[in-house]
Amino acid sequence: MTVSAIKTENLRKEFGTQIAVKGLTLQVEQGEVFGFLGPNGAGKTTSIKMLLGLVKPTSGTGTLLGAPLGDRPALARIGFLPEHFRFQEWLTANEFLQLHGELLGMSSRDLNLRRDELLERVGLVEFRHKQLRTFSKGMLQRIGLAQALMNRPALVFLDEPTSGLDPVGRRLVRDIIHDLREEGTSIFLNSHLLSEIEVTCNRVAFIRHGEVVRVMEMSALGKNLSMLTIRAAGLTAPVVAGLEQWGSEIHVDGDTLTMTIRSETGLPEINHFLVMQEVRVYGFTPNRLSLEEIFIQTVGEDGGL
Repeated sequence: MTVSAIKTENLRKEFGTQIAVKGLTLQVEQGEVFGFLGPNGAGKTTSIKMLLGLVKPTSGTGTLLGAPLGDRPALARIGFLPEHFRFQEWLTANEFLQLHGELLGMSSRDLNLRRDELLERVGLVEFRHKQLRTFSKGMLQRIGLAQALMNRPALVFLDEPTSGLDPVGRRLVRDIIHDLREEGTSIFLNSHLLSEIEVTCNRVAFIRHGEVVRVMEMSALGKNLSMLTIRAAGLTAPVVAGLEQWGSEIHVDGDTLTMTIRSETGLPEINHFLVMQEVRVYGFTPNRLSLEEIFIQTVGEDGGL
């Protein structure tokens, strides 16, 4: 039986009277790139800290690579690039990766080979003898990604990995994430750039008030997932209830109804149903949803990333 990379059940964290994470329940499979989305203050950072064993949960359970949260052997198989990193700026790129390799207990031969491989992979070979204090934010982001991959992790946490990167740098990170997925590495990705999430993730979870409110397969984006807007007279409660067989998240505002439909193949059936219910239809407009629209629909207009 395959062990999930991450699995949590009602993971909760309280700081005094403040509830930072209400009840996190999610599952990330091996070899999957999993996006973690939510508005500021939704509990994303605290959730990541609990998963990494940096913060102890108030209640709930969780596992990483099949081991309980905080298990040291399991943590040795994990890579992490935090959003707000503070590296030793007096070290050169070579020395920085050397330090992290030694902390991981790598042999000299393996360390040297891995360091050279990663410097090539993140495009920093020509800067290997430069101190980190001379690096731009984007270069620091790339050397940080290299250190997160030193131990050939089975699971990588990337918190805003493309922050500060130009388009070329973002493409490089996307390529690395693609390669890691091909190698069977699991990736837990938190990013404000929804365009990056769209092209890299297999699935995404939307979190609000410390709870997962929706998990979505990215393959559904642009295929079956659409928004339907209906402008009509006679949108009674029974009619609205009847529409639930074709979709969800139905909202009515006066003579306008919006809903998420599961498949565009249901459009003729919806139209026929409305006619049979003697609803006078003035407008019937299906639209494909972008990830940004789904985000706003799921967490609300005030849930800015």
